Amino acid sequence: MLKRFMLFAVMILSIGILAACGSNNDDASNSNGSGEGKEIDELKIGFVPSKDPDEIITATEPLKDLLKKELEKEGITVNNVDISVGTTYEAVGEALSAGTTDVGLVPGGTFVLYDDGAEVILTSTRAGLNNDSEDAKDWNDNKPTEGTDEQATYYRSLFIAGPSEKGQELAEKVNKGEELTWEDLNSANWSVMGSSSSAGYIYPVLWLLENYDKSITDLDSVVQSDSYGSSFARLAAEQTDVLVAFADARRDYAEDWESKFDGKNDIWEDTNVIGVTDGIYNDTISVSKNSDIMDDELKAALQKAFINIAETEEGKEVISIYSHEGYQEATSEDYETEREAQQLIRDMK
Repeated sequence: MLKRFMLFAVMILSIGILAACGSNNDDASNSNGSGEGKEIDELKIGFVPSKDPDEIITATEPLKDLLKKELEKEGITVNNVDISVGTTYEAVGEALSAGTTDVGLVPGGTFVLYDDGAEVILTSTRAGLNNDSEDAKDWNDNKPTEGTDEQATYYRSLFIAGPSEKGQELAEKVNKGEELTWEDLNSANWSVMGSSSSAGYIYPVLWLLENYDKSITDLDSVVQSDSYGSSFARLAAEQTDVLVAFADARRDYAEDWESKFDGKNDIWEDTNVIGVTDGIYNDTISVSKNSDIMDDELKAALQKAFINIAETEEGKEVISIYSHEGYQEATSEDYETEREAQQLIRDMK
């Protein structure tokens, strides 16, 4: 009897030890999976080609270490941050949707086009401009466009006429207070961005629809550029007469206009605004729903990391490549107007 009791006691003690070991192992597993000690081998970030890809890669190189440090504070160790620039806006959206890119800095239009596989976590804020008029002539009367200290959560797209004979002809009519006809616009050579670009395509289409019941696809001469830099280069070379771009684009390319694009004069003298769209909700930082590493913990950590990075001098310099000055948390519902815009585009096809 005593032997049986001792054997039973030993079994109970053994079970208790095993249970304790199992509990400790579970705790360690949970710690590695969602808290201190979590490790990610590689975080892939995709940028849209709104500027020269080499320029973006160079400007965002410091982001790698900045992100590693900020994510480390949140208990996530990232061994490598890979930054790439998509060949098109759509390419970045497709990579997010497929899960081959974990994080994408994309416009609202690109996000909503691929929101079946992408989730917005932040929206950017940017410096407001001293011009915010819906009247094109106001932008020409108050050149050059300059930034203000106020932060804005939206921007506009501008129809910018260049130094070509046709571009100057259109600008002259606008500056005289005359209405441009569809025939005026259709007689020009145009440069636009990909169809998911908010400023380079979607909102210009909405403006054309509202004012002329026409679309970009109705124009006789249109070229799609791979970046805004390409669009401005063509405009300076008088290969095109009109481009569409975000409202502060000329500020970004003022130096290149003369040094790289061989503009005849400075960009403010050579160009004029002939159309202004409604406000466009700012660019997003979106994450992939299909990424193998993406979970709620990483999403929350990325939100904090980017917000903190934008508050440092080094971080501000990095994100200025996209004219971003800060970030605030965002939801999919913030981009409902963008969805409506996309639906209008689809209905036209």
